[in-house]
Amino acid sequence: MNNFGIAKGHPNGLMTLFFSEMWERVCYYGMRVLLTLYLVKSLMKGDAEAALIYGAYTGLVYAAPILGGQMADKYLGYKNAVLLGAILMAIGEFLILGGTEHFLLIGMGALIVGNGYFKANISTIVGKLYEDDDPRRDSGFTIFYIGINIGALIATTLIAYIGETYGFKYGFALAGLGMLLGLFIFWSGRKSFAAAEGLEITPEGKEKLGGILTKAQLVVIASLLLIPVCYFLILQNSWMDYILISLFILIVISMVRAGIKADAENNVKIWKDRMIALIIFMVINIAFWACFEQAGTSLTLFADRNVDRNIFGWEMPASMTQFFNPFFIITFGSIFSVMWVKLSEIGRNPSIPLKFAFGVIQLALGFLVTIIGLQFVNSDYQVPLLTLIVLYLLHTTGELFLSPIGLSMVTKLSPKNIAGTAMGAWFLSFAIANYLGGKIAAITGGHAGEGTASAAEGLANYIEVFSTIGYVLLGLAVIIILLNKPIQKLMHGVK
Repeated sequence: MNNFGIAKGHPNGLMTLFFSEMWERVCYYGMRVLLTLYLVKSLMKGDAEAALIYGAYTGLVYAAPILGGQMADKYLGYKNAVLLGAILMAIGEFLILGGTEHFLLIGMGALIVGNGYFKANISTIVGKLYEDDDPRRDSGFTIFYIGINIGALIATTLIAYIGETYGFKYGFALAGLGMLLGLFIFWSGRKSFAAAEGLEITPEGKEKLGGILTKAQLVVIASLLLIPVCYFLILQNSWMDYILISLFILIVISMVRAGIKADAENNVKIWKDRMIALIIFMVINIAFWACFEQAGTSLTLFADRNVDRNIFGWEMPASMTQFFNPFFIITFGSIFSVMWVKLSEIGRNPSIPLKFAFGVIQLALGFLVTIIGLQFVNSDYQVPLLTLIVLYLLHTTGELFLSPIGLSMVTKLSPKNIAGTAMGAWFLSFAIANYLGGKIAAITGGHAGEGTASAAEGLANYIEVFSTIGYVLLGLAVIIILLNKPIQKLMHGVK
């Protein structure tokens, strides 16, 4: 670690990556916080159609890092992949300002491809700032995760308010400016993380094909051609069923093979087991985030229609209710960061499977809070705003048990030579989760057939779906707890 300057106990490069990721999240969440309402209120989509478009978009956003991670590993290097991603995301955000469905879909395509390069690889760089078995790694990723949520907080307050109050186009424009700022911070601070491995174009990436273009340059061109492919997949979102299932099967086979190869090369028997453990965690992650990501769809429409958002005469915009999650992350994130270190020091840090189980339990309880809120419904069939506040509080504490720990876990469980690919595989689980989340949202609330459900019917449907989600999640948590020791055995000492 002598090659890294240390600031407050962590590598200097961590703060450059912190602020780069923070502003990239302003871009991503700024668009996402407004998307469902924009589809329903401006483009006049029905609830179910809007939810499926949202699910396909967010699913592709998280599937793209599989490709982005592999292209960085093989050709571009992590730094160049992040730069390419930032540029594409900024372009995508500004394209949405065209104001039509076609411009929206083209812009979404650019955001998908750009996020694929940015998201997986900036997380990989964070992991490469630390040596193996560095006890600060979990704390470092939690600090990085706070940066993500400061960006989300800016998006879900400032951008949400401006977008709903003054016009969606102004919200999207602000999100694009956020990405440009993140790009500037990453480029200007590149020296602070320069000692990390794998940042530059690889030897294979420098090879020329036909004596004209290098492989790295061809990757950039091919990436642009993926934008219309994304356009098509968002419109024909039923294709996502087959694509995501196929990708999951392929990535599972690839990871197990990589584990077997690593075992053979190092004459050990740990990497295959660790890959199997990672696959199990991916399945748990899918279940968690498919439910958690109702925030951008069914929970936002629930807030719009069935939550009393009046605060001393001011009505909070529905999209702004999403701010509770990043607000609680920032409030509790530092506490959790210190807590994991202190628990490790006294030998009381829960195993990773138990952390996942405790996170799922809190997510479940958040959904079940809506049953209590139903007891205080007003004459307009609206539950108190406190219902959503408590729901998001429990979802947030559950997230802190699972998400930053998951990012750190991937870098520990995977062989170094497939670090980017493994991180991409981890984001595939988010892709499947987001797509499934859209399908779940499509069966809640609002529109029934060609008509619109009454406020009473919509509220009843929301509560029924949310409570069912809660009970299913509690059952999943019990299964994880029962499998705690077998999963730990597969991890071979990774904590």
